[in-house]
Amino acid sequence: MLELKDVSLSFQSSKDTFNDGVHYVLDSVSFKLYENETLGIIGRNGVGKTTMLRIMAGILAPSSGEISKRPERTASLLTIGLGHKADLSGRDNAMLSAMLQGANKDEATGYLDDIRDFSELGDSFEEPVKTYSSGMKSRLGFTTALLTHVDILLVDEILSVGDAEFKKKAESAMKGRIGGDQTVVFVSHSLSQVRSLCDRVLWIDGGQVKAAGDPKSVIAQYQKSLKS
Repeated sequence: MLELKDVSLSFQSSKDTFNDGVHYVLDSVSFKLYENETLGIIGRNGVGKTTMLRIMAGILAPSSGEISKRPERTASLLTIGLGHKADLSGRDNAMLSAMLQGANKDEATGYLDDIRDFSELGDSFEEPVKTYSSGMKSRLGFTTALLTHVDILLVDEILSVGDAEFKKKAESAMKGRIGGDQTVVFVSHSLSQVRSLCDRVLWIDGGQVKAAGDPKSVIAQYQKSLKS
């Protein structure tokens, strides 16, 4: 479905701690994503997990390396509030988000009633997003991304959204999506979720792949590193 070949992302820095003033967010990362698998990505904060998802979604361009994806395949980054326009209503934001994720105008319009119902925004769906609480923004972002049909779903810590009741509902919906005919890349700090949902796991550290393979084995290696 998708392949990264020696992908790096770097930027110049004035800090002396970085080699020759260059900081590598990702450093020569290579892996393949296979059809219908759920690939988990784990690692500490700041090691490049979210950056990797943004490169896979086409939001960021790598400094070097190659990304290969079948031309007809679509990918969506499911993260909180990505691309929300504060002055537009929830409905208009949902419409725009759906179209940015590959839906045509008629398809996007067809999603709106389901997005309103699942997000539980009620009349607020017609109000500007700038009036929303953080929980309301989370529900809108999660629901719009979940209900838009794409080939590759890139999930960034999304199962922590909303209050306890909506979080349970979101987890159930996400598990149903993963359990179906869907290719998923799943970033989460919840190792229990990664262990139960993923077919394969990458452990990222310092912008590099430290281990890849069976979830139980890779998670055990990662947990051991946290204790050292």
